[in-house]
Amino acid sequence: MSSPLTLAPATTAQRPRRLLGVLGGALIVATYVFLVTVQPAEIAGGMGSAASLVTLFGFLGGGALLVAGILPTLSTASLVVMPLGIALNIAIGQIAGSLGMQIYLDAIGTVLVAVLAGPAAGAATGALSNAIWGLFNPFALPFAAGAALIGLLAGLAARYGAFRRVYLAPVAGLVVGAIGGLVAAPVAVFMFGAAGTFGTNAIIAVFRSMGDKLLVAATKQGLLSDSLDKIVVFVVVALIVYALPPRAVRRFPFARTHRVLGRRTGAPAAAGPMTSAHGDGAA
Repeated sequence: MSSPLTLAPATTAQRPRRLLGVLGGALIVATYVFLVTVQPAEIAGGMGSAASLVTLFGFLGGGALLVAGILPTLSTASLVVMPLGIALNIAIGQIAGSLGMQIYLDAIGTVLVAVLAGPAAGAATGALSNAIWGLFNPFALPFAAGAALIGLLAGLAARYGAFRRVYLAPVAGLVVGAIGGLVAAPVAVFMFGAAGTFGTNAIIAVFRSMGDKLLVAATKQGLLSDSLDKIVVFVVVALIVYALPPRAVRRFPFARTHRVLGRRTGAPAAAGPMTSAHGDGAA
């Protein structure tokens, strides 16, 4: 029979990890508030300004703290998939931006990590992706908070069954995209004058021609483009994870514990009652 004395060491060990995660999330939120409040337009010029360095430190440091907080809960498979997710985000996002597309496709890696490894791992992947991307593309850096939020929400959606049926994924993508668009719009307007790709600029111009103010037009564009983008991203990720062998998906404790893909990720019957009750980044 367990006693409070036997549970205390485990609880004590979890506190520093949770504190690191909370500090990481708080640092990312504080950096976002700094950007929206101060509106440092000089950040678009690159990494030379003080505002750029503060932003880089805030998002990169926040992502690093999140990683440090969840690191003890991550499996080897999760540690491998996070750098892969970051690389996918930057590579695909850079290509989509260069082509002037109306959607971004720069969150495929983030959502993939979130579905397999959990919301905290997804948030860290999103923040780190944009912070690293911002080293050579300053337009990506200020949106790191939104990228972290996408990872967090995607992981929560996966935890509560959004990927147990393929047709549920676009619904979750629509909701997550709408929230992401609302968060990104002030940054786009206050720091870049809502300048984006040819496709997004065209959408904003249409709303402006209808009499909308810039912030309203950018918000509508964000709701439209981000929602469509995340619908596509969530469907692509759903197809990817369903194409993976069930045994490969079960290597991720979060996906296995929360039965992210339903029966495909349920623990094998031989696993017995010793299966872990905690998943990657679930705390």
